[in-house]
Amino acid sequence: QLQLVESGGGLVQPGGSLRLSCAASGFSLDYYTIGWFRQAPGKEREGVSCINSSGGNTNYADSVKGRFTISRDNAKNTVYLQINSLKPEDTAVYYCATLGVFRRCVLSPTAFGSWGQGTQVTVSS
Repeated sequence: QLQLVESGGGLVQPGGSLRLSCAASGFSLDYYTIGWFRQAPGKEREGVSCINSSGGNTNYADSVKGRFTISRDNAKNTVYLQINSLKPEDTAVYYCATLGVFRRCVLSPTAFGSWGQGTQVTVSS
């Protein structure tokens, strides 16, 4: 069973930073492409970033380019999302999900399979 657990969210002031983690349980992430997504109240879930198994292929949504960075540590079975220069509009529940093996990055939520429960990020003064 593919199980992902997100952590690292919290309350932060505008301009602040957080590092979100996506840890796998019960399987290895070594060969999986992983995506990060977010969903604000009343809005559709949107793709934020994606990273392939080696880390050599990444995608970012236009709204986060230059501010967010995705990375992975396969030895720790974890994918990270560093989120910097945060704005109130970044407030959302952030999720990670598996795309599958032998896939290049996409940002379409419907393409992804197993999902975590999410971690709340709130950006407020």
